[in-house]
Amino acid sequence: MTSQEVRTQFLNFFKGKGHKIVPSAPMVMKDDPTLMFTNAGMNQFKEFFLGNTVPKNKRVTDTQKCLRVSGKHNDLEEVGKDTYHHTMFEMLGNWSFGDYFKKEAIQWAWELLTDIYQIDKESLYVSVFEGSDDADNLEMDKEAYDLWNAIVPKERIIMGNKKDNFWEMGDQGPCGPCSEIHVDLRSKEEKAKTPGASLVNQDHPLVVEIWNLVFIQYNRKADGSLENLPEKHVDTGMGFERLCMVLQGVKSNYDTDVFTPLIREIEIITGHKYGKDEQTDIAIRVVADHIRAVSFSIADGQLPSNTGAGYVIRRILRRAIRYGFTFLDTKQPFIYRLVKVLGETMGKAFPELREQYQLIENVVKEEESSFLSTLEQGLVLLESVIKSSKSKTIDGEKAFELYDTFGFPIDLTSLILEEKGYQLDSKGFEKALKAQKDRSRAASEVSKEDWTTLMEDSEQEFIGYDSLEASAKIVKYRKVTSKKGGQQYQLVFNLTPFYAEGGGQVGDKGYLETPNGDVIYIVDTKRENNEIVHFSENLPKNVSDTFKVVVDKKQRWRTASNHTATHLLHQALREVLGNHVEQKGSAVHSKYLRFDFSHFSKLTVEELREVENFVNARIEGQLPLEENRNISMKDAMEQGAIALFGEKYGDTVRTIRFGQSVELCGGTHVKNTADIWHFKIVSEGAVAAGIRRIEAITSDAVKEFYFKNNRMLFEIKDLLNNAQDPVKAVSSLQDENATLKKQIEQLLKDKAKGLKTELVGEMEEINGIQFLAKKVDLDAAGLKDLSFEIGGQVSNLFLLLGAEKDGKALLSCYISKELASNSGLNAGTIVRELGKHIQGGGGGQPFFATAGGKNPAGIDDALAGAKEIVRSTTIT
Repeated sequence: MTSQEVRTQFLNFFKGKGHKIVPSAPMVMKDDPTLMFTNAGMNQFKEFFLGNTVPKNKRVTDTQKCLRVSGKHNDLEEVGKDTYHHTMFEMLGNWSFGDYFKKEAIQWAWELLTDIYQIDKESLYVSVFEGSDDADNLEMDKEAYDLWNAIVPKERIIMGNKKDNFWEMGDQGPCGPCSEIHVDLRSKEEKAKTPGASLVNQDHPLVVEIWNLVFIQYNRKADGSLENLPEKHVDTGMGFERLCMVLQGVKSNYDTDVFTPLIREIEIITGHKYGKDEQTDIAIRVVADHIRAVSFSIADGQLPSNTGAGYVIRRILRRAIRYGFTFLDTKQPFIYRLVKVLGETMGKAFPELREQYQLIENVVKEEESSFLSTLEQGLVLLESVIKSSKSKTIDGEKAFELYDTFGFPIDLTSLILEEKGYQLDSKGFEKALKAQKDRSRAASEVSKEDWTTLMEDSEQEFIGYDSLEASAKIVKYRKVTSKKGGQQYQLVFNLTPFYAEGGGQVGDKGYLETPNGDVIYIVDTKRENNEIVHFSENLPKNVSDTFKVVVDKKQRWRTASNHTATHLLHQALREVLGNHVEQKGSAVHSKYLRFDFSHFSKLTVEELREVENFVNARIEGQLPLEENRNISMKDAMEQGAIALFGEKYGDTVRTIRFGQSVELCGGTHVKNTADIWHFKIVSEGAVAAGIRRIEAITSDAVKEFYFKNNRMLFEIKDLLNNAQDPVKAVSSLQDENATLKKQIEQLLKDKAKGLKTELVGEMEEINGIQFLAKKVDLDAAGLKDLSFEIGGQVSNLFLLLGAEKDGKALLSCYISKELASNSGLNAGTIVRELGKHIQGGGGGQPFFATAGGKNPAGIDDALAGAKEIVRSTTIT
């Protein structure tokens, strides 16, 4: 049975049980502040479990693409080392929102596994929550036990503890007991030796969990206590890759047709065979797994970067690169070549892989090239650390600096040290790493109290498209404390005009006014679990009052102007550059807009001018807003609306039209393009391979831009004695400056020639080395030129020059290449040590290096230190 057939049979089975098949949500989370990535199938349904939204369908089924590489669920370091952990994986699931419960979930799970998939009943084990005697004091899940006991013999039912059989969404929120289904794939001989029940949840590679049936019936409160939910739900998750392993009769997820096409391609590219060597196999598994995670993330709109979710994706890709570099002998980019194979194998189920193929390939290739260069630099730096070490144990903090500052992997550091007969101070490294993590954790730590509910069963209504103020009551509130934001309150109103951050647009600010006239400011608005949450620094004295809530009109208008401009900009780019242009991200603030889009070359001045003119022509055309708030997705697409990759849309959507620009959008917009006043591009540049970024301004910001530029022009003219043509005057000054520069350069060269003759005459021989350490009057470039001039004339040379420039100290160290190789002298190491005298640092190559510092008074000590080094040196 192929993996495609496995997936289809699962969905069709539950469709036959009255479930609606729903598409996978994007793997990258955008409207949930508690998660970076979708790490479980239930993430997109949290609002139903919490009771914030009434589901249209009480029974649904899906396959959800998930990523587990951060936070509580972090499998990254296990991936590749065994045959069943993954970063990106599919979670097959069936869901009941207040409909059926344990009986149907258990019976249908058994029916699907044994009747439809025909898995041997004798190889299956189930687990049931045994209860707990801790603060929760939960009873054993007897209902689930009795239901299972009617299906399987007692010896195949395992009592599970809280860790294995009580599922929680997080520190707070919906939770409940669960029943896991495990499969024993061992041979008959192995089963006869050791009972399968004793190997369940013991990390045995052939006795694995394939399905978890979660019975959500409690809510975990901030104080740790549990309360019953008003409705009971079913949340199941079955590992697609593991299921394929079982049904295809293999012993590893990587031996299924989910991975074998990728592994075959890796074998062809690298020349390494899978199954011959354990370390090679681990590397191949890492690469095959990680390209899936990275490709799906990019397809969902998350590019590798240095922060947040982008940093996680970059980290995954770099782990794959370093495994290839170390164990597959790949010194050139190769992982990008797997993107095409992945699209061929999974593109039918996930068409975004095929549609985004070129972008994914280009981004991966650029990231590979960049990190391979970093690895090469890291090897040079590590070699320098080894040479400067006075013992066979390398300082853990220096290794951490390589890891943290330069991105050099610690496992690669450890491997290289071992090969050279050194060892890593692992405790020192872990101490430095822990200190960094503690700093990061402390900075982001958030403490949330339980919601205090004032109005039960109250549905929130958003009126912000039509009105900027309302009379509203607080439905619920809670206090939130964080190191970054301090103490704040989160408020949910029954009626709100405040737009919550989403779709790239920032949340509204404003205020609420109490009946007695007191004002409390709303400093931000976000969406959480389909509720609009307002942030304030204070809480009204009487939370039961009816309040006047008002959006900051000026900020909303500026933000709306910028959001509408992004739509016009998108249309302009497609018109000027071509229909290959697709939006890849945006940030809409009140002061500026940022727009990322797919394009493979820098925009010319003419193209930028054409884009700008196109947008301003639509502004001058006074195009009215045409809004449809409730149109089917099918009709919207037939009308030419543009949908964005990585966004989740419902059956009905909102469309925004300005002339020929039609997009699916939930943001706020001006009523007429004339309200924008004017559009101005302020920058254009690359974000990643094939991704460009434009930053622009509109309305008041444009007025300020022109006012500032006009003022600068008058100031320049004043400096130019009110020249009639300031451009011509500046050009004349540039020509004059260039002439003077050439004259100065010639004078410095003449000075250096005279100085070279003088310095060569001052050389002294120490231990067979031609040595000179002297302070001179030159800049950094002059020091370098003079060093190489003398180096080309004198053999076995050790030259240290010092200089003071603009209150700073400079050092330049030159060592003849033959001397460096025969003596072990290293200019980079020496200059870093001598740089301490001038309270600075530096580095370079073994034969030439420089340092800079803030203490010119230390130059003489540095020169003296150089002489001591030469006196203690022996040429071999």
